[in-house]
Amino acid sequence: MAWVYLLLAGLFEIGWAIGLKYTDGFSRLGPTVLTIVSMIISLGLLGLALKTLPLGTAYAIWTGVGTVGTVVLGIALLGESAQLLRLACIGLIVVGIAGLKLVSPE
Repeated sequence: MAWVYLLLAGLFEIGWAIGLKYTDGFSRLGPTVLTIVSMIISLGLLGLALKTLPLGTAYAIWTGVGTVGTVVLGIALLGESAQLLRLACIGLIVVGIAGLKLVSPE
């Protein structure tokens, strides 16, 4: 169950990272509230995952899922660069996430 918590925590991290862009410096109430709620849920789920998963592994995967998802949505929603080298670097993060999962004792 810890891996499910960790995956969901990563997805909510994507939500709050993208949400930050839409808060307009925390001047828009709706996006600000949704961003803060996403932050709380993400950290809460990470905390649940950390009950059984190693800290370094869980934190690296949490931030990795957040990073990859945020970059992908940045490209899809915000018109950010999709240069081949940038995508290759994101691919390396995905390989790192998979590697950490494979060698994790849980």
